[in-house]
Amino acid sequence: MVASQPAAPVTLDALREQARARVDTSLAALFDERRNNRNPATALRLEAAMRHGLLVGGKRLRPLLVYLAGQALGADERALDAPAAAIELIHAYSLIHDDLPAMDDDDLRRGQPTVHKAFDEASAILAGDALQALAFEVLAGSAHPRLGSMVMTLAQASGRDGMVGGQALDLDAVGGHPDVDALAHMHAHKTGALIVAAVRLGGLVAVAETDPRLQALTRYARAVGLAFQIHDDILDVTGDTATLGKASGADAARAKPTYPGLLGLEGARQKSLALVDEAVAALAPLGDAAIPLADLACYMIERDH
Repeated sequence: MVASQPAAPVTLDALREQARARVDTSLAALFDERRNNRNPATALRLEAAMRHGLLVGGKRLRPLLVYLAGQALGADERALDAPAAAIELIHAYSLIHDDLPAMDDDDLRRGQPTVHKAFDEASAILAGDALQALAFEVLAGSAHPRLGSMVMTLAQASGRDGMVGGQALDLDAVGGHPDVDALAHMHAHKTGALIVAAVRLGGLVAVAETDPRLQALTRYARAVGLAFQIHDDILDVTGDTATLGKASGADAARAKPTYPGLLGLEGARQKSLALVDEAVAALAPLGDAAIPLADLACYMIERDH
């Protein structure tokens, strides 16, 4: 009898594609079900604008974090579908609003016209509003013993003490000269809060808030969230519009403070590397179950868009 060979480890690329396919199926179903049960009062233009902002492209990194964090703690994949969809709905709403003329005034997102360009400003505002509400509808509709903690996690990460507050700080900083600590504080809210929420949502599906492994995942997420933003700042300098799917050089054009602007390109790269090391070290209590999360931390600062 020939001994069976151990299964080859699943690559991060394969895990990314699995997560993307799974969350895209969940997100598309939100519209398919509504179309099959059409309310005569449904605003078709609003639905189209929502779909454009949500379903056209995207790396789906935040849903991936939900899945990887939950699976590292033994969560059932099906129980992770709702929080994964909810986090992407919040992210999509934030991008639609960030792209508006009153915010970053971007014409391109994911290689496509932004929602206010493809439709109009009013439709973009309403589409973002509707996606935000839909995120909480999806999450609240999932049966889970820690649902209250999960809803609170998403709400706090999305609002004035999280992403929205960070966007306000970002707008206030335009043309200014914050130091590195102030820049880190801003990005911990604008970008990092939702990344931390993604990891904690996945973890909360599996374990209680007091579980030390969830605290380890939170430390991981804080480090990897800042590394992600620093690399975004670097790509804005070194990338090209075709690859990025949005205008390159936009930060400098708007006089926005960035890590390359404060530390130089090499200094920014070294900072992102140190943060990845910090993120990987935080995963030690999870052992081999966290290898995909460690691989993802490295990917965060190696990606080209």
